[in-house]
Amino acid sequence: MKMQYKLSSVVVWTLLSVVTLCGDDRTQDNPPAPQTAAEQSPKPDLVNSVDSGLRGAWAQIVEKVRASQPHFVAPLVTTHVALVQQFRYDMFWQADPTGSMTTSNFGGSRGLEIIPSSRLEVAVSPPSYVVHGMDAPNGFTDVSYQMKFRAFSGAEGKGDYFVGFFFAGSLPTGRTPNGFGHAVLSPTFAVAKGLGAWDVQSTIGATLPINGTDILSRALLFNTALDYRIKGKLWPMVEQNSTFWLDGPLHGNKQVFLTPGVVAGPIRLTEKLRAGFGFGVQVAATSFHQYNYRRVFSMRFPFL
Repeated sequence: MKMQYKLSSVVVWTLLSVVTLCGDDRTQDNPPAPQTAAEQSPKPDLVNSVDSGLRGAWAQIVEKVRASQPHFVAPLVTTHVALVQQFRYDMFWQADPTGSMTTSNFGGSRGLEIIPSSRLEVAVSPPSYVVHGMDAPNGFTDVSYQMKFRAFSGAEGKGDYFVGFFFAGSLPTGRTPNGFGHAVLSPTFAVAKGLGAWDVQSTIGATLPINGTDILSRALLFNTALDYRIKGKLWPMVEQNSTFWLDGPLHGNKQVFLTPGVVAGPIRLTEKLRAGFGFGVQVAATSFHQYNYRRVFSMRFPFL
């Protein structure tokens, strides 16, 4: 997009130059008067002006979105119920049900989140890298993506709430067992409400494999995060993360995790860049669970 604007600007500047030089025959008989010092000064860089204008318009959109919704912090596990513009990188370490093996994930299927318009967020997450304790090859997971639509929202003092619809998915770029081996779609309904210094963010969605259901299973996901804001910089929280399998090899099973944690930030780094950090532990709360616990460390960098 930026290159197209640059090329358009160069074409416009060239046409204006041709018209100026050739469009008026009187310039041949009446040479122009000598230019003043002001006229001899360099002409403005139209390409940079266009770039600056685009960045300014984009920043205005982001600021408008932030001003029209609550300023909740992103939970550790539950999808952030708000439109955000940031780069996020998570890491987690999980112990298998026997406690004999730990699997490490670097990336956590997080990535770049952009606000292109007043009601949309688009996110693309590069593959994470998984390191197994034993008996499985290390490797990259699948590429994932997400689009958020803000249906209704109100900032603090104007309702302090958010209602939206999210659509996420993954592409089978990673080899099993690190990737799913099949494309997966994940529609989600999301709501959030602020109550003074408290806020609740909740999502209900599903994982729907395009094919390979007999291997992956379809599942319903229900997540809720409750956090408390301390001076806008420290956010102790607890989450519940539930999965209910509808078919496939895990049909009829359910698992629930409780995730206490804390997030610090945002901390100002530069005029347009902030940073936040979080840590928590997922602990199994049901007899059936795919892992005993998971330690989560999260880094996020909001920007304009």
